[in-house]
Amino acid sequence: MSERKVLTKYYPPDFDPSKITRTRGLKQTGPKQQTVRLMAPFSMKCTSCGEFIYKGRKFNARKETTDEKYYAITIYRFYIRCTRCSGEITFKTDPKNMDYECEKGAKRNFEPWREAKLAEETEEERLDRLEREEAERDAMAELEVKTLDAKTEMAIADALDEIRTRNARLEKAGKDVEVAVERDVVDLERERQEREDAEAARKAFEARKIPDLHEEIIDDDMDGTIASGAGPAGTEAPVEKPAEPVPSFKKVVKKKKDFGAALGIKKKPSLV
Repeated sequence: MSERKVLTKYYPPDFDPSKITRTRGLKQTGPKQQTVRLMAPFSMKCTSCGEFIYKGRKFNARKETTDEKYYAITIYRFYIRCTRCSGEITFKTDPKNMDYECEKGAKRNFEPWREAKLAEETEEERLDRLEREEAERDAMAELEVKTLDAKTEMAIADALDEIRTRNARLEKAGKDVEVAVERDVVDLERERQEREDAEAARKAFEARKIPDLHEEIIDDDMDGTIASGAGPAGTEAPVEKPAEPVPSFKKVVKKKKDFGAALGIKKKPSLV
């Protein structure tokens, strides 16, 4: 029983392992493989029976280490079988696109890098694109120039309108000043003419004044008596008028009229 727990065994110097015919298992040839449990990394369609295998379905797969490398990254290959026809499907890792690449037995439903390849442009397409961009840039530059010219014209038109408005306002103000000056001149001329006319009328009236003929003044209020003249020419002496009474503002109390006699009422004489 103790021999089963021996850790080391004795090999004689003339031991030749190639002469041993009986082995426990077949020696592995080719790349190293191991059994792993994985899920389908993408949705695919079996090319043998047309079965669709969705992404995430679990399989018992064989993992194989290939000799291919992307820079220093090792590329692995996986072997699975279709769930319907048991056809072998292989796919391997793709470090370049950070995804998986289907090799045989199935067809991938969607390959994201295919769109990237389609998006890649050739030299002719690139030249065409650059020409289009240059034409668009020229068109945009021309449009910008036209817009700038339009803005400049609008600014010039606005400035001209402002100048015209200011000139019209100044011209109107000048006309108003001229009209006011003319009105003042006319008023001054009218006043001068009126003063001259008044002076001429005054002189004319003074020249046409009635002379004193030394006529006698007869007073009709007198009683016909004529005082004898004391002058050398026999002119009458001036008659003095009687002085007019000075008005008095003293309050006069009127005596009340007795209506008792008219009504037949006899008033008793007072005892006092």
